[in-house]
Amino acid sequence: MDTELGEKDINSQIYYNNRELSWLDFNLRVLEEASDPTNPLLEQLNFISIFSSNLDEFFMVRVAGLKDQVKLGYDKPENKTQMKPQTQLREIKKKNENYVDKQYQRYNELISELANYDVKIVRPDALPNELHEQLKQEFTAHIMPVLTPLAIDAYHPFPKLSNKNLNIFVDINTSDHLQSAIIPIPSLIPRFTAFNLGQTQYIVMIEDIIEYFVEDLFQGYEVRNTFTFRITRNADLTLDEDGAEDLLIEIERFLKERKKGASVRLEVDGRSVTSEDVTWVMKQVEVDKEDVYFVEGPLDLTFLSQLVGHLSHKLSELTYESYTPQPPRSLGDNDVYELSAKQDIFFHHPYESFDGIVDFIREAAQDENTITIKQTLYRVSKDSPIITSLKEAAENGKQVTVLVELKARFDEKNNVHWARMLEDAGCHVIYGMTHLKTHSKIALVVKKDKNRLSSFVHLGTGNYNDKTAKLYTDMGIITTNKEIVDDAINFFNYLSGYTRKPDYNKLIVAPYDIRDVFINHIDREIKLHKEYGNGNIMMKMNSLTDKDIIKKLFEASQAGVKVDLIIRGICCLKPGIPGISENIRVVSVVGRFLEHSRVYYFHNNGDSQIYLSSADAMTRNMIKRVEILFPVEDKRIALRLIDYLKVQLSDNQKARYQDENGIYHYVQNDLKPFNSQTYLMQIALSFGERLKRQISRPSGRPAPKKNMWFKKLKDRFRK
Repeated sequence: MDTELGEKDINSQIYYNNRELSWLDFNLRVLEEASDPTNPLLEQLNFISIFSSNLDEFFMVRVAGLKDQVKLGYDKPENKTQMKPQTQLREIKKKNENYVDKQYQRYNELISELANYDVKIVRPDALPNELHEQLKQEFTAHIMPVLTPLAIDAYHPFPKLSNKNLNIFVDINTSDHLQSAIIPIPSLIPRFTAFNLGQTQYIVMIEDIIEYFVEDLFQGYEVRNTFTFRITRNADLTLDEDGAEDLLIEIERFLKERKKGASVRLEVDGRSVTSEDVTWVMKQVEVDKEDVYFVEGPLDLTFLSQLVGHLSHKLSELTYESYTPQPPRSLGDNDVYELSAKQDIFFHHPYESFDGIVDFIREAAQDENTITIKQTLYRVSKDSPIITSLKEAAENGKQVTVLVELKARFDEKNNVHWARMLEDAGCHVIYGMTHLKTHSKIALVVKKDKNRLSSFVHLGTGNYNDKTAKLYTDMGIITTNKEIVDDAINFFNYLSGYTRKPDYNKLIVAPYDIRDVFINHIDREIKLHKEYGNGNIMMKMNSLTDKDIIKKLFEASQAGVKVDLIIRGICCLKPGIPGISENIRVVSVVGRFLEHSRVYYFHNNGDSQIYLSSADAMTRNMIKRVEILFPVEDKRIALRLIDYLKVQLSDNQKARYQDENGIYHYVQNDLKPFNSQTYLMQIALSFGERLKRQISRPSGRPAPKKNMWFKKLKDRFRK
């Protein structure tokens, strides 16, 4: 397409958001949930923990990558905002320093609020005198024995400190001069200790306890000063795939190297620190001034998730009301194999239970008629029931082929473990493809019944992980559609053997094909809009970064096509710019559940085309991963998905919209407060209750009428 539409160059950097800065803005939206009064107090603390965890990974991967570019002298600007690596690092520092300050300001406010519920996070010198003996016993019996103070001198070089672990710097006054030491805090000991006195519980951080009793570790010397610090290291190291004879062994080598990556961030508890000491530590760990963050509180606030778990029984009223995923509406109380032989079955997690997917694999493993099970695994839980079923199937003599993606970032160690275990059980295990991550979510079960083969395929937007399926919104379909079955067979043969990329009937498979299909669909929507004036595109994804797709969406907007984008995280497109993107709306929903499903809808002059996918519209997903985009053929499921997109677009509680300057604001209107995730939980619960009544009702007794409020609420989104 032309780079210019009308008189405006759509390549102009002013129409785009930088990828990294857009991600930081997403993380700010996570942090804002810690100030949302509709979230209970402990859940607000949990959002602060999520903010910290997200930021750790961002520095280990994204910031580390930019720093590598600078070190190598790579000075080419990125292709949207034209920012060079050094410029991006400066802007990241400026924006993120502000956001981290907001994080600690909110942390300290919430800790003050928590004191109203008789829980106080204090330093040792603020503990009541009655608890000092307990504190001393705790240090002597459970903390001091596992500590190893490390002197720093000619005979004791500065240690190689572990990524993300806490360390205490110590200034010691010897008879000759000041000497320095480091106390690494083992990551396996609890981060905090709780002490009870009357109705009040006191929480004391491990680093504060060590600093309080630090002279016990340096007897005979005067300790002049201490402070806590933490190093974040580059975890985005290069994996030598071409030279690897066995990728599993290469991954294990890679994991050892990751621990030694270059320092990319130094965090310092700024409540008791001198500039001279910090300068000395900076020199030792080889970081520059722009890599240092001083904070007003304890480091590594990911500990708050543990604290929330610790307090959730005592203060259950300060957590979300518990929610149990309900039976899938498409499945009801039917057998998954019997029903899928007749119609497609749709799953929407966590509103609907993941048990149907677990049962799909478990029943296949136990059924004597099952011949073959094939499945891709990207991230699974530590005690995965799906892994258990795959092992059982192989031990029962079935042919089981599993693609375990060893390059799934930060799950490599876990996946190496599962790969070895599955191989030992007799499964055929493959590790993915050279230079590509297999991010697809697909399972194939082949059964033999009366000399006839029957095949069943599950396709999903999220991982086969029973734990995250309770926290992430994801979707999936089980189908026996012959063309999709044939595609699934060809797909697995493509992964496991030597064959050229197949010509698929229904599935669209990246690299490259998904991007081409999106662009073709947008072109068609533009053409039909010019003829009929009803063009509409709705896309829901985690992130939008691919410039080719963004430019095509700009073209659609300029042609008058209405474009609604629901993008949780990174969005490199700026909406609402006259003459460029005035017909594009961008909404981000951040709430109780992590929005993870990917849904793509094209109006197509009334003959709607709707797809689900494992892929976001990101360049890496388009060209560097094996991804699957699959069509929704069942009209009933398609209508549910269209309703779902409208529900998300109607959210005025957890949704933010992006303005033409790339800034996000809470959606505010005169409509009744509407939380899309709460609504979907209510829908699922209503179905679950009706199903219970139906199952328990004596045969022949008429079913109760559907609640009118439920019908009215649903009708609102069909308009």
